[in-house]
Amino acid sequence: MLELVMAAVKRVAQTEVMPRYLKIGHSRKDDGSMFTEADLACQNALVVELQKIAPYPVLGEEMTEAEQQAQWDAGDAGLWCIDPIDGTSNFVNGIPYFAVSVALMRYGRSVLGVIYDPVADEMFYAEQGAGAFLNGTALPILTRSPDLRASLAAVELKRISDNITAQIALHPPYASQRNFGASTLDWCYTAAGRFDVYLHGGQKLWDYAAGCLIMQEAGGHCCTLEEDDFWAATPWQRPVVAALGRDLFDEWRDWIRAAEKLPVNL
Repeated sequence: MLELVMAAVKRVAQTEVMPRYLKIGHSRKDDGSMFTEADLACQNALVVELQKIAPYPVLGEEMTEAEQQAQWDAGDAGLWCIDPIDGTSNFVNGIPYFAVSVALMRYGRSVLGVIYDPVADEMFYAEQGAGAFLNGTALPILTRSPDLRASLAAVELKRISDNITAQIALHPPYASQRNFGASTLDWCYTAAGRFDVYLHGGQKLWDYAAGCLIMQEAGGHCCTLEEDDFWAATPWQRPVVAALGRDLFDEWRDWIRAAEKLPVNL
């Protein structure tokens, strides 16, 4: 099944996404996020391709909330979760950091994940219990084990509390920070060792469904601000605290949770 999903994702990205790159306009959804005809074309094609592989319900980012809830409710024993273009703002503005993401979920947890960056031709993928890979090479690629002060952090401040934002602005615990605007690839880059630690204030189901599995199968660790078991949190929006090495993860998680409780003193 994994090989079939990988082939489908790559085929759809090459036929529905890349021919439209730098060539189409966009509109905005009610939540302010960008939307293009490429998103919808990719989602529609993935629905067809994935249901040929296994006829499970498909939950996509570009569906209405009511449609998403109905698919979630119907897909307990098997659910395809897709983000047709994660990083649509990058896609529209010609920034080559976006991806197509597909996860197969069972009983609220992902068992298969595929994330494809069509510009770099990088395919990240994992199956539960079988490890995580990038184009056939086991993750992580880089195995540095810095302490937090020496680390490179991927930080998305959207939806982060004022307390944490203030502490990051005034007393960043890491050496350097990046934010490239595509959550699915942020997971993969952390799983690969390109980023050392990762923080996001609140991701949608399709943002983390494939990426969290890839991260965990690469040997990494993740939690939310309140839940040590990432998968136990409410599915529709979850903050992310993640890192590869156990010691680094523990240090990062403890710093974030402590910062959440500190008063804002600007």
